[in-house]
Amino acid sequence: MRAAAEHLTPVTLELGGKSPVFVDRDADVATVARRLADAKFRNAGQTCVAPDYVLTDPATARALAAALAEAVENMFGADPQAGEGYGRLVNQRHFDRVSALLDSGTVAFGGQTDRDDLYIAPTVLTGVTGDDPVMREEIFGPVLPIVEVADLDEAIAFINDRDKPLALYGFTENDTTRRRLAAETSSGGLGFGLPMAHLRISDLPFGGVGESGMGSYHGPHSIATFSHRRARLDVPLA
Repeated sequence: MRAAAEHLTPVTLELGGKSPVFVDRDADVATVARRLADAKFRNAGQTCVAPDYVLTDPATARALAAALAEAVENMFGADPQAGEGYGRLVNQRHFDRVSALLDSGTVAFGGQTDRDDLYIAPTVLTGVTGDDPVMREEIFGPVLPIVEVADLDEAIAFINDRDKPLALYGFTENDTTRRRLAAETSSGGLGFGLPMAHLRISDLPFGGVGESGMGSYHGPHSIATFSHRRARLDVPLA
């Protein structure tokens, strides 16, 4: 943006950030785990709108951690490193940064690393607090912290106390919860029931807000963003 300003060039910026997931106590944990694992651990978590962390109540947190372990094994097998369907970190610098975050909280499952192979196992952390290192930066890797909150009020306060995310996801059957997440938070995108799905729908504008970016694109929104709509007025002389 600084470089573009020198030439008065307009920009649209997608800047990422920590995309939270709220899991309500009424959600089907097995379904949540399957969909969450697919979104989080695809490309070893290196996706700009990948779920970054989970907010849920203590009982749901325990059930979700167990369900995620089962979902990951169903997706990648007992040893993801030995399979062909699981990715690697892009380079050693990125590997070192992400692997250093594994000291936060308690490893519920995963946690294995191999620097020579740039491999970090699909990992879920429990007992994580907002002050832990894993919560201070965008993870952009296969590590999913679960942060326990008492209820929706605490979850919304937790989200709003941090930079505005590129995406916010919710798993709930409650219409009031959906309305409150939409009305009382701000994020680039908002999705219920299936993380990252909004990215694949060309009719929806994709972009950030605040610290996660500005402007949007995809489909017709790209035309509006990357072109200039020139006003034309023609007034007769007589």
